[in-house]
Amino acid sequence: MSGVPHHLSRWIGLAGSVLLAVAAFLGGALPHGDLRPTPVSIWQGPHGPLIIATWLVGTALLAWAWWSLRDQVPDTRWVLVTIALWLLPMLVTPPLGSRDAYAYACQGASYAGGINPYEQGVSALPCPWLDTISYIWRDTPAPYGPLFVVLSGAVVTAAGSLAGSVALFRLLAVAGVALTAWTLPVLARRCGVPPQRALWLALACPLVPVHLISGAHNDAMMVGLLVAGLAVVASRPGRPLPLLAGGLLLGLAGAIKVTALVVLPFAALAAIVGPYRIRTLLRDGGWVVGAAVATVVGVTLAAGLDFGFISGLEQGGLVVAWTSPPTAVGQTVGYLAAIFGAHVDALPVTRAIGMVVLLALLVWLWFRAFRRRDPFWHAGLALAATVALSPLFHPWYWTWPLVVLAATARRTGWFSLVALVSSFLVLADGTGLPRWTKMPGAPLMTLLVIVVTVRLVRSARAARRPVPADRGAD
Repeated sequence: MSGVPHHLSRWIGLAGSVLLAVAAFLGGALPHGDLRPTPVSIWQGPHGPLIIATWLVGTALLAWAWWSLRDQVPDTRWVLVTIALWLLPMLVTPPLGSRDAYAYACQGASYAGGINPYEQGVSALPCPWLDTISYIWRDTPAPYGPLFVVLSGAVVTAAGSLAGSVALFRLLAVAGVALTAWTLPVLARRCGVPPQRALWLALACPLVPVHLISGAHNDAMMVGLLVAGLAVVASRPGRPLPLLAGGLLLGLAGAIKVTALVVLPFAALAAIVGPYRIRTLLRDGGWVVGAAVATVVGVTLAAGLDFGFISGLEQGGLVVAWTSPPTAVGQTVGYLAAIFGAHVDALPVTRAIGMVVLLALLVWLWFRAFRRRDPFWHAGLALAATVALSPLFHPWYWTWPLVVLAATARRTGWFSLVALVSSFLVLADGTGLPRWTKMPGAPLMTLLVIVVTVRLVRSARAARRPVPADRGAD
């Protein structure tokens, strides 16, 4: 591919980013906007058609530019410059696609005011910016780790205002993306993947400028620390001090969002030098696991908090959207029962089954990584399974597996496609389209679950089937 298409894609993506910035100013997740919007109310509101048009065209341009070059970017420097250009308009916009930054500020104000945000919702302060938060989250405990609670308190104390707090949260997100950009090439080289391709897939994806930077999500910090920890482990296996440093970074990632610790068992495998045995796992992997656990516990105690962030994860079940496969299956069961005049709430059952399947799948992936000596690829799969089988899916959650898979995968189509589709799921002001497309969304997702399950079962049976002697000799 010649140099002209590369540069054309760069400027098309920048045009998309600028259009998204316009959408953010016209109708983004503004502090005192409508807390109960619908796609119809947005369309009928001030500048409604223009808001939706700039969001749709901007997202489409950015997505096309990213997708078109996903396997053929020229070099690392070109990639980094292009990513920086695309992120630039997002630095000065109101939040796009989510009001989470306002919840961060209120939780920080609660902590700074001496309230444990794991025990009480933000309405207990009361938060001075309570009217910026969706009603559903005002009385729920914080689901974030202790390090982020401490950082939120420091941000609010330093900023003293809502706008200043959002700006500082965005700076933290930029730092997380920068850390990913610095350390991801190390992990990619270790896994035999071109660094420029890994950076492009992970950081030029529309999810990054829209949700991590403009939305100021703490996932940016979690991902940066997670990739940094894996990169340190990958570059210095078998050496105690680097492994301790890698475990420390992974522990800090888990202290932002505890789901980051899903990769910990795989990082322990990656720490091994020599044969994969229980003895070498304890000898080398123990440094990583011990440092990560000690970091999470130490940060929690130093913050004067408890482990309430673990139970806080249950609050995700308050949102019902078909983008979570277990939730979609539960919705579909309810719809089918309604045809026969019955009222069945299958969500608790299907979500519980999803958690059981996730646990079994994580164990299976770990043993598979052990047998194949490929821990980083399986760590990415473990993160993908965690996102897919959780009761709630937000588009920015897909950045967790995206960065690891970008640095480890040979085939990029399936997880890139998920990222592409996810980029169109939330309007500029944070209105989630899945909430308003339960039909046909839930049945279609259920059908996809059935198709994927059948294919996986067939692939597993084919892998166990012995190869005939005459074919093996060909």
